[in-house]
Amino acid sequence: VQLQASGGGSVQPGGSLRLSCAASGRTFSWYTMGWFRQAPGKERVFVSVISWRGTTYYEDSVKGRFTISRDNAKEKLYLQMNSLKPEDTAVYFCAANRSMVVPKDYSSSYEYDYWGKGTLVTVSS
Repeated sequence: VQLQASGGGSVQPGGSLRLSCAASGRTFSWYTMGWFRQAPGKERVFVSVISWRGTTYYEDSVKGRFTISRDNAKEKLYLQMNSLKPEDTAVYFCAANRSMVVPKDYSSSYEYDYWGKGTLVTVSS
């Protein structure tokens, strides 16, 4: 599976962005898909994950503001980000886990088998 994230950009605090991740591969619809982010000088951390059936989990700081979704027919993963804050500034990466079930340790980057290049999100006034 090849992944490519897009949709990043610069936005003011309180603004919104929608990230997309295009996937290639016949089995995309079976995979568990996740979003991670890496702020400058910090480690890559979990943001959200979605199973093939639509089960979702979020990191606490983005709950209620971010929404993960997927379109299996289009082989696309999305992250709708609302009420953005300066601390959301990071490079965002999409990732795929080859399991149909969300792994127990879904917040660990080691659980993901494929990664796309990131897209930069900058939240600043």
